[in-house]
Amino acid sequence: MNFVDVFNGDADGLCALTQLRLDEPREAKLVTGVKRDIDLLEQVDAQLGDRITVLDVSLDKNRDALLRILAAGAEVLYVDHHFAGDIPQNDRLTAIINEAPDVCTSLLVNGRLKNRFAAWAVVGAFGDNLNKSAETLAKGLSLSTAQLRLLEDLGTYLNYNGYGERVDDLHFAPDALFRLLSRHRDPLAFIADEPAHFQQLADGYATDMGKAASTRPQPGSTDDAAILILPNEAWARRVSGVYSNELTNLHPDRAHAVLTEKADGAYLVSVRAPLNRKKGADELCRSFPTGGGRAAAAGINNLPADQLDEFAKQFYRRFSR
Repeated sequence: MNFVDVFNGDADGLCALTQLRLDEPREAKLVTGVKRDIDLLEQVDAQLGDRITVLDVSLDKNRDALLRILAAGAEVLYVDHHFAGDIPQNDRLTAIINEAPDVCTSLLVNGRLKNRFAAWAVVGAFGDNLNKSAETLAKGLSLSTAQLRLLEDLGTYLNYNGYGERVDDLHFAPDALFRLLSRHRDPLAFIADEPAHFQQLADGYATDMGKAASTRPQPGSTDDAAILILPNEAWARRVSGVYSNELTNLHPDRAHAVLTEKADGAYLVSVRAPLNRKKGADELCRSFPTGGGRAAAAGINNLPADQLDEFAKQFYRRFSR
């Protein structure tokens, strides 16, 4: 019997797996990548009796691989909050799927574990820009205001670290970062005991966000919806998702699309629905071949340059009031 842990390389995936492995420690093959690597189950060659855990990647995008793994006789625990489509009915599949806009995978795992490592779930929720959900859960943890802000910072930095076109763009490979995080039963202990690692993330975030701050919305942007384009540089690829979250928090009634230029002329796209109207981002992005996500936050891995005008047209039409 083999163990395989498959997880998104962002804050939510990291914090979800950290909770599970603190609760049930075991050596497992880790399958992960940058945040946009979502076809992760394709990398799993399962055998009879294997136990596979899948966290924070869309079941719909991994359906064929999941069916293959189940047919091979493996047992699968699948926890996620992205669009799933029809969930296969199989005795070897335990699926915990909730697509509500105020839920993330870390919160779902926390519910399964009955708040045993709730501080890690708070970090994951902050990383997914679910600040209200994070703060609600944190009320039961007797945290000071300063401690809560540290958890928010860590969630933001972990999410920031997951963005890039390839692992080389990141400050830490997600599998290596998981091994660092999962040494600590509490995220505040990680911050205290791993100051160099925490500071590397903090410094990188501050530097990259400083570069992004000078970006202006594209012509055609309105108070309802704004498109911004970042250059084909590693800092821009790293910051695209967290910059989208920052814009959403600063302008809660406006939708945002942050496009990052790619070397081939195409674009990597991060879309955020307005914070006060958390819906529509997933439907917009799924209308393009490499798009997916959830109602409040979604993306397109490869938007060809000749589809930019069509994307802009659909984006403004969907989010203009």
